Amino acid sequence: MTMTRRALISIGFTLSLSFALPEAALAASPAPVKGEHGMVVTAQHLASEIGVDVLKKGGNAVDAAVAVGYALAVAYPNAGNIGGGGFMTIRFKDGTSTFLDFRERAPLAATKTMYLDKDGNPVKGASLDGYLAVGVPGSVAGFEMARAKYGT
Repeated sequence: MTMTRRALISIGFTLSLSFALPEAALAASPAPVKGEHGMVVTAQHLASEIGVDVLKKGGNAVDAAVAVGYALAVAYPNAGNIGGGGFMTIRFKDGTSTFLDFRERAPLAATKTMYLDKDGNPVKGASLDGYLAVGVPGSVAGFEMARAKYGT
């Protein structure tokens, strides 16, 4: 299965969850979700449960983090969403670590003068409002890269 197909399946699954979750389930819960050989901490109990389930089924911490990222996009979008970007620090069993940066990026067609008028002066608000102010989200690409490279 290609990465693009997996990403589309993941997005479809995430979107389907957004219609399936009842309103009461969207609230954060103070009750912890516990496991014997791992731990998942999020601001939303359903996302934590999903992460624990991934670990129980043999997934590693990266698999759980990716699943939690998608779950938070649905269950608690203020804490995480697929329309933005993020960072991930991964520490391996041997003590080494790596850092992934999947922040939003400027569109490929962006230029260094796109926010300037014909005289070379900045156009007030052009980089903050409107279609020119939109970045390309990095969350889905980052989650999928992490899963493909470091997941089980």
